[in-house]
Amino acid sequence: MTNTYTSLVKQTFHFPQEDFDLNNNGYLEFNGLDIKALIDKYGTPLKLSYLPKIGMQINKAKKMFETAFKKHKYEGSYNYCYCTKSSHFSFVVEEALKHNINLETSYAYDIEIINQLYKKRKITKDIFIICNGYKQRAYTSRIAKLINSGFSNVIPILDNKDELQMYKRSVRQPFKLGIRVAAEEEPTFPFYTSRLGIRAKDILEFYVDEIEGYEDKFQLKMLHIFLNKGIKDDIYYWSELNKIINLYCQLKKICPELDSINIGGGFPIKHSLGFEYDYQFMINEIVGNIKKACKKAKVPMPDIFTEFGSFTVGESMAHIYSVVGQKVQNDRERWYMIDSSFITTLPDTWGIGEKFLMLPVNKWENEYQRVVLGGMTCDSHDYYDSEEHINEVFLPKLESEGNSSDPANNEPLYVGFFHTGAYQDQISGYGGIKHCLIPSPKHVIVGYDKNGKLTDWLHAKQQSAQSMLKILGYL
Repeated sequence: MTNTYTSLVKQTFHFPQEDFDLNNNGYLEFNGLDIKALIDKYGTPLKLSYLPKIGMQINKAKKMFETAFKKHKYEGSYNYCYCTKSSHFSFVVEEALKHNINLETSYAYDIEIINQLYKKRKITKDIFIICNGYKQRAYTSRIAKLINSGFSNVIPILDNKDELQMYKRSVRQPFKLGIRVAAEEEPTFPFYTSRLGIRAKDILEFYVDEIEGYEDKFQLKMLHIFLNKGIKDDIYYWSELNKIINLYCQLKKICPELDSINIGGGFPIKHSLGFEYDYQFMINEIVGNIKKACKKAKVPMPDIFTEFGSFTVGESMAHIYSVVGQKVQNDRERWYMIDSSFITTLPDTWGIGEKFLMLPVNKWENEYQRVVLGGMTCDSHDYYDSEEHINEVFLPKLESEGNSSDPANNEPLYVGFFHTGAYQDQISGYGGIKHCLIPSPKHVIVGYDKNGKLTDWLHAKQQSAQSMLKILGYL
């Protein structure tokens, strides 16, 4: 049979790939994991976190920067920071910390996580803590307490000029500062300049008026920039990057303490089997551009910091659903109904039209057909109808024309959405009230135990009705 789902995938993409393959029984594997075995053990809907992928991503980036530094004979150092807002879960942050990284925070409560990590001896006081965001007193006071307690590499990134005054009043010892440079947004944005950071043309004057001469109290160490669209090979990205590089070169001549550029995050992750992105080329170009500008300006090359969030954790998670029924609504539309909700479990598909990598777990030898996936809520927007590479969704038919006595033919169709590890739990409100009271699915973690054996365990059961009723005040 040539119109099977297997033939469709192999005619469209290179398959198998590094993290996806079929086992001998025809079931999909994710990073070598037998997904069907996990489904048999835990059921669906299911969230799956594969922790070893986190370290693989971190070490991949470190190796590529090392390669670029050697290629360009770059004289600075590279510092990898994990952006905690991508996923705050302890098992994620602690897994990342095993690979000699630093952390970036976004809000006051992040600092409480830092305190707990220190108590558990997961970090030491010399770790870099990059503090981003528009900060209220609850945030700045916690940052000050960290510095006053001996954390020597806490770097608050000034988002506005007034923020510095808060640290002047509350920090009792010398500390380091960063400044976020407000980026110009793409022409398609409804506004011209990012709300985040200080305008580039104001920074030199601000440094001279408010920072220079106070080196015994605080020092400007870092310039920071982040672009919403991410790190992409286009004129817009290179223009904004070169803006901060040139500003660094100007400031360095009057501010010897300045020694770092933070380019933020923005590395894309795979949302299709057809994903193509030359990470090494982009890193080579970034490092090369920084070196070239510094050589021309005759200033030392800065240390380079990154804050990779989605890149760190995104590809470590999958959401697995069962197709619990199908509905033929007209001549063209066939709905596959899943046993959960896209709005409540993958809110980016609803909020910003994000496309995740979607593959069936089983029935690859069945014929395929065009379908629309529907969630369980009574909201008309709870659906998924297009892939990143095509404005359609194709999945195997629920029944094949083969031997109906084959157990594999009679089991439900299982559908996986992969590389879903960044932001989805935070945006959906993990553990809280969900649209139509659809419960959060059970969460299974796969990682290595103390003996180096790969094992799986249940982190959280499916959310109960009682937990929701308690939040709502019924219990």
